[in-house]
Amino acid sequence: MAESVFDVRLYNIIILGVGFMLLFTAFQTASMAEQSVLSSEKKNTNGTFTGDGYTSLSIIYIVFSAANWIAPPIVAVLGPKFTMFVGSILYFVFILSFLKPMVWALYLGSVLVGIGAAILWTAQGNFLTINSDSDTVSRNSGIFWALLQCSLLFGNIYSYFVLKGSTDITDDERTKLFIGLSGAALLGVLCFLFLRKPVSTDTENLVNLSPSDQSERESPLQTIKRAFHLLRTKEIMLLSLAIAYTGIELTFFSGVYGTCISNTPQFGDNAKGLIGISGMFIGVGEILGGAAFGLMGKRTNKYGRDPIVLLGYLAHMAAFFLIFMNIPNGSPQDNTDSATYMTPSQYVAVFSSFLLGFGDSSFNTQLYSILGFMFPEDSSPAFALFKFVQSIAAAAAFYYSEALLLYYQLLILTVLGAIGTLAFCVVEWGVSRAYRMGYQSI
Repeated sequence: MAESVFDVRLYNIIILGVGFMLLFTAFQTASMAEQSVLSSEKKNTNGTFTGDGYTSLSIIYIVFSAANWIAPPIVAVLGPKFTMFVGSILYFVFILSFLKPMVWALYLGSVLVGIGAAILWTAQGNFLTINSDSDTVSRNSGIFWALLQCSLLFGNIYSYFVLKGSTDITDDERTKLFIGLSGAALLGVLCFLFLRKPVSTDTENLVNLSPSDQSERESPLQTIKRAFHLLRTKEIMLLSLAIAYTGIELTFFSGVYGTCISNTPQFGDNAKGLIGISGMFIGVGEILGGAAFGLMGKRTNKYGRDPIVLLGYLAHMAAFFLIFMNIPNGSPQDNTDSATYMTPSQYVAVFSSFLLGFGDSSFNTQLYSILGFMFPEDSSPAFALFKFVQSIAAAAAFYYSEALLLYYQLLILTVLGAIGTLAFCVVEWGVSRAYRMGYQSI
């Protein structure tokens, strides 16, 4: 009987990962190419199209952050499965809007996908937690993360072959790209219909910070109150520093770095196609990190979560240094052949992409693991707060990406990365100490 229950949980985690993989094959590939696609559309229409990729992405994350406060009660009323289905449909609508770019559709789609992201990710965190226990939460986080980040690999392979050799993206190339991405998004939407009813989990070995006093389902208002209550805990306050860093670096690798590469003329005619190659290697780093820190979690987590986060921070510092040396300072805004500290190298650019992905997986897998471990009975508000903080930081980063040169952006990442890493380690030390002492509530 226990084995069959385990199989249902594992089945759910795999289907969850596949659904997110397909959906984010579309969305992450689109977000990486969005600024370049829309810049080319402005040229193709002689300036009659005025939409901007950075503005669109900033709107997404502003709405995402605000909508996180209504996400927990929606999950409580609809359940995680149906909530993810509804949220994924809004992603699908956003991807479709690129088949015929219109300013109103671009920005309306950005608002819709912000709402969809809030309910989708809150439901995902809840669904993963209720299909995990103390022995499987790290493994399941790793399985989900590795499957999710396959989206970067598959989507960017497709993007590379569609855009290879392009200096400006034509209407035919844009249409071909987004027809394929729309198809992937639709398959992702359908995957959520195959999730089975979650089974109850054994949480007796999980540290539950600020557990809910009510065993029955809370009302939507009570769920929002729970989120505010968790926000005031010192653990969430400290983890918010690490979460904010993941939002800033998410913005950098998903929207800014690809644009920087495409705006580096020294890479030649392959600069646009190199966006896809960069995305692929970000995906390779994400998948490797997810596998190492999740699937083999019992070995790699032997000494706790903090060494993994420290490794991710070091990977990011190496990436930021190489990007500082290799990419022109003005590349986030426009094509520039300004001087760099070394001759721009495609190989260094791609290796930096790998390090960005590997470091991101180090932070995110451990944040998922520690939140699921600490808040098994409050997973919806906990993961809503995770996405709230992350999306606020991402929105701010997309906003300043339009104005700040590359070197200033790298400086912000370096400082916030150090602060976030230190804050995570403080929380991990406290949680590990409480768990060793056998506390169920601290």
